Amino acid sequence: MSSKKLNTHEAAAFLGVKPCTLEVWRCKKRGPKYSKLGSRVMYDQQELETWFASRSVHTTDTAPQLRSRI
Repeated sequence: MSSKKLNTHEAAAFLGVKPCTLEVWRCKKRGPKYSKLGSRVMYDQQELETWFASRSVHTTDTAPQLRSRI
């Protein structure tokens, strides 16, 4: 099942960044995956969610406990 497709402004709002940030990331080959349809740039909402989730950072409160070596 395919998820909703978002344009640059919608994707930026979804991620909480400015549209120009996504434009810069595209030029630098960074950021979430996108598709081009002619001159239109489209983002898959599920890809944005996956990309965002992959950026989570573990803190000392959320990191898995490391085993002490004996």
